[in-house]
Amino acid sequence: MAVDLHPILAQRRSVRRFKPVPIPEEDLERLLFALQRAPTDASAQLYSALRITDPGLRAEVARLSGDQAHVKEAAEFFLFLADVHRLERLLAHRGEKMARWPKTALHFALLDAGLAAAYLALTAEALGYGVCFIGGVLNGVEELINLLELPKGVIPAVGLAVGVPDEAGPPRPRLPRRLVVHENRYRPYGPEDLEAGFQAMAPYSRVGNWGRVLRRYFAQGGTMEERERPYGRALARQGFDPDLPAGAPFYSLGALLEEALGEARGVLFREGEAWLERETEAFRGEGRPGEALLTALRKARGEIKDWP
Repeated sequence: MAVDLHPILAQRRSVRRFKPVPIPEEDLERLLFALQRAPTDASAQLYSALRITDPGLRAEVARLSGDQAHVKEAAEFFLFLADVHRLERLLAHRGEKMARWPKTALHFALLDAGLAAAYLALTAEALGYGVCFIGGVLNGVEELINLLELPKGVIPAVGLAVGVPDEAGPPRPRLPRRLVVHENRYRPYGPEDLEAGFQAMAPYSRVGNWGRVLRRYFAQGGTMEERERPYGRALARQGFDPDLPAGAPFYSLGALLEEALGEARGVLFREGEAWLERETEAFRGEGRPGEALLTALRKARGEIKDWP
């Protein structure tokens, strides 16, 4: 039997005010079933969903996500995680060693997590609940990893608040379809296309200026720029950076090199090793370039013992 989702999609909007009403177990079971039916590449299911039910823990997650009250007040809150840790454990259980593919792993793990979250959200809305995706989990991503004791290979992707709505309103606008849906080739945008986009999205802002929203989040000095370096450090720490060893406290190999050069007159790379040179001393690290330089820097700082 065909199911018409058009009325649900036509009215969907983010809900940020929830009634203090729990979700019945039978509906919760439907939501959990839905998230596990989401598509996944090569059957790997590179995601996990962390259901946060402890009020104190939920409050701390809300604080780290930008003090968003609806994270605390919703009947349910899920944190969707990009997760390759479980796959590595599964391979090891059968005597296989995980290959090194951190960028590809991150790509598919984020996709899997997003699809699972979307399936749960759409099912919740079909059941009459309200939902709100929480991108703010990246605001305190490093602290969140500590708080939730996430192992290497696991990183927060997005939060999802679910509950009985305590507000109503029209759905938010979307860009004109011609700006979003291309056919056969990517169509370049002309000035009239871009202006049409701003006009269509104007109601998104209370003052009718979508440009202010874009500037706040995406322009220089905006929210996304603030998130970039902590997120990069979190990726390196959790093993998703191909140039740095897992646990490295740096945004990128370039950031590590910049800091190393701030403490030395030069850095020398050879195959399998790196040297950090000062006026009267030098420190050597071994391994891939990022690993070798990080070791040399830690030796220079006295964090680990140098040769001999």
